[in-house]
Amino acid sequence: MAELAGIRAQALAGPSEKATEAQHAKGKLTARERIALLLDEGSFQEVEQLRRHRATGFGLEAKKPYTDGVVTGWGTVEGRTVFVYAHDFRIFGGALGEAHATKIHKIMDMAIAAGAPLVSLNDGAGARIQEGVSALAGYGGIFQRNTKASGVIPQISVMLGPCAGGAAYSPALTDFVFMVRDTSQMFITGPDVVRAVTGEEISQNGLGGADVHAETSGVCHFAYDDEETCLAEVRYLLAMLPQNNRENPPVAPCDDPVERRSEVLLDLVPADGNRPYDMAKVIEELVDDGDYLEVHERWARNIICALARLDGQVVGIVANQPQTLAGVLDIEASEKAARFVQMCDAFNIPIVTLLDVPGFLPGVDQEHGGIIRHGAKLLYAYCNATVPRISLILRKAYGGAYIVMDSQSIGADLTYAWPTNEIAVMGAEGAANVIFRRQIAAAEDPEAMRARMVKEYKAELMHPYYAAERGLVDDVIDPAETRSVLINSLAMLRNKHADLPSRKHGNPPQ
Repeated sequence: MAELAGIRAQALAGPSEKATEAQHAKGKLTARERIALLLDEGSFQEVEQLRRHRATGFGLEAKKPYTDGVVTGWGTVEGRTVFVYAHDFRIFGGALGEAHATKIHKIMDMAIAAGAPLVSLNDGAGARIQEGVSALAGYGGIFQRNTKASGVIPQISVMLGPCAGGAAYSPALTDFVFMVRDTSQMFITGPDVVRAVTGEEISQNGLGGADVHAETSGVCHFAYDDEETCLAEVRYLLAMLPQNNRENPPVAPCDDPVERRSEVLLDLVPADGNRPYDMAKVIEELVDDGDYLEVHERWARNIICALARLDGQVVGIVANQPQTLAGVLDIEASEKAARFVQMCDAFNIPIVTLLDVPGFLPGVDQEHGGIIRHGAKLLYAYCNATVPRISLILRKAYGGAYIVMDSQSIGADLTYAWPTNEIAVMGAEGAANVIFRRQIAAAEDPEAMRARMVKEYKAELMHPYYAAERGLVDDVIDPAETRSVLINSLAMLRNKHADLPSRKHGNPPQ
């Protein structure tokens, strides 16, 4: 027992105090310190703590530390099982070798078999060069398991250091990516390679830092200033997700009354369709205690994707943001929302869609960039989703964007509208210019004729009850009652069951 205690102490301490100090000097925690922050106190059960590599050559045979640079195991977050692996940068720079990869494969297999979330705490220098192709094959095994677990258990990647080359594809395959500013980077080819090939000068953070991936590339869902805040938010996210695709998300106690009226909504949303407002404030007013977690908050800001609770039940919210680009759909917004809808559907999270959309963003860049293909991703995601789906039209819903944003015609279970809604092929001004082009051109006063035709079109086809009269909207509701209407509707749909046609898998637009 004394011998075992000595070996365990050696494994827990890591390579040296100097290596630990170097890690702290970079503003980074050690692998075990991170795990302690992520999991409930005292709950971590380590797997293969005494594993060592068997490689030889290049001096490896003389350096065989316990854990081989990755700490693996399971514990709990708010009492629910979570599997975790954490690279130990102090050992081989966290680089992946054969034994290191085998440990990760094992914990991934255990997570899939147990039906529990998997969190990876990434801080590694990529493949262990001294082990050659064996290290590369180890990444292949991780990617294969990421794909096998996709839509089965929640997978969360937390970037707490460098992640370069092929290693970056594992986080890209997972459901959520967290990053910490200044200390974490992700890129396929680093600044030195970029400089050699293209002549461009750029720093590591400028190429693949947290802000770049949170705002520009969309690779990162959440970015934070320090590891403690980041890991606390991972815990918060896990508390809103089910253990696996066979369970529902956890229900939380709620003191926010179901019947709470939201009179403030009447002032938050202007009746004038051309005036912007902050959709985030609408969401805050509707959900329990005004609390929600926005996903991809800084990327594609013209659409909001958020997890929240209504009467303690987790819901996914997709909403146009009129404050940015008037809330239009473009390539990035379509991709962002499509991915979020797919995640919600995979993990039994009902979807509430808040519409105020003037259409798709026009422009040569959008058309040449494939807005048809990318917009179809969102359409496909909604059409394929079998979870409860409720859409609410706050103000305007024009053209194909209205259809794509979970209209009744593509399978929304319930569609509501506020009395300010306008559902049409396009805005009244544009429609009048097309329909009454000749009359306007022939009139003595074209502008007066145009104004009269616009008014006529609005009166005939764009009044708030036109869609309700034709069964395209289930009800026109008082905005102040929106919270109770949504909660009661979701309660009715809670046991919804819908089967998709038998098939190997669909072929969604890419």
